[in-house]
Amino acid sequence: MPTFVRTEKCDGCKGQDKTACMYICPHDLMKLDKDGSETGHAMKAFNQEPEQCWECYSCVKICPQQAIECRAYADIVPMGGSVQPLRGTDSIMWTIKFRNGQMKRFKFPIRTTPEGSIEAYKAGKTANMANLEGPGFFETDGQAPLPGDPSQLIRL
Repeated sequence: MPTFVRTEKCDGCKGQDKTACMYICPHDLMKLDKDGSETGHAMKAFNQEPEQCWECYSCVKICPQQAIECRAYADIVPMGGSVQPLRGTDSIMWTIKFRNGQMKRFKFPIRTTPEGSIEAYKAGKTANMANLEGPGFFETDGQAPLPGDPSQLIRL
């Protein structure tokens, strides 16, 4: 179900250089039409290649104006129906509108811990830089250990 932008809802993320949907799209499909030359709608985002959409719905979930919707397949949502998510801090509320006007809502959690509570590096081991050039520091699956190369390190 490729995504599309409802231009009447989109505000171009308040005129910033990069919209939220452009930032989040893993396939770089979302684009901001700054002057309206591509779509006829200035400062509105759009999906420039809907047939290439991975259908991850990241853009749909992140849009602050809820201007991005799914173009549903007819076997899932027949003509006249719609699917729209509303993202909260701990869940996503999916609203399904059927062709006959009936609506259903489903709420799914997206977190198992409170937002901001994870300490990503707390349990990690500290690398011993003295072992960098020894075997086993860098490994590949099923192959012999490779020696480390200090020139490949990112220095902060």
